[in-house]
Amino acid sequence: MYREEYENGNVIIKLVINVCKCFNMRNTIGRVLLILGIYLGLKYLGGSIGAKLLYPITLLVTFLHEFGHALGAVLTGGSVEQVQINPNGSGYTVSRGGIRSIIIMGGYIGSAILGNLLFYIGTKSQKLIKPMLYLLSAAMMFTAFFWFNSFFTTGILILFAIVLGFIGLKTKYGREVLMFIGLASILYIIQDFNVGPSSDLAAYADTMIILPATVWKYIWLTIVVLLFIINIRAIFRPRAKKESL
Repeated sequence: MYREEYENGNVIIKLVINVCKCFNMRNTIGRVLLILGIYLGLKYLGGSIGAKLLYPITLLVTFLHEFGHALGAVLTGGSVEQVQINPNGSGYTVSRGGIRSIIIMGGYIGSAILGNLLFYIGTKSQKLIKPMLYLLSAAMMFTAFFWFNSFFTTGILILFAIVLGFIGLKTKYGREVLMFIGLASILYIIQDFNVGPSSDLAAYADTMIILPATVWKYIWLTIVVLLFIINIRAIFRPRAKKESL
């Protein structure tokens, strides 16, 4: 068992080294492919070690999902009472008022929008990297204290906020961190669509009774995939050259 995990770890390391050799790290495509290679290597070749290394990403995706619900409530005139992140990666948000259909959809679609935003800023907007890290840290701190539900949720969000704040303040890896969080979040959402949004879909189908939950599931998945495609096209769109007078 341990030998297999060790061999899987070596495979991941070799994958990262080979990608680094093939692509200049200063190149956007190289960065994206490296981050994609690391995520897929950990996800499918990392075994239990990979799962442990990706565990914080699982909790971050849960936070983005629940924060999407919370934003949906606040933006439609409602209020948020509690946000919970469970150790197994599940979670829930308790809100009052607001537009129920938007609040429900805000979890899956909202987290996809936030993930794409993080990925885009990390890839294309050097000036916004630190502000985004600080803003994400502030959102976590706000959620931890003002929408308190459990000590685990508050503790893990404070830890995430401190780490992200430190990365933004003291290191030069903010770009890679945002790219990894954003890309991993998007891929996690797409891969998890058969299980992840099931409770949200059931509630959404009860609210929007014109279509069954299965149909809404594929509509949501289509929206998420289209958002990702649009984001990728925007990231790799050639910059227009300024004409010299």
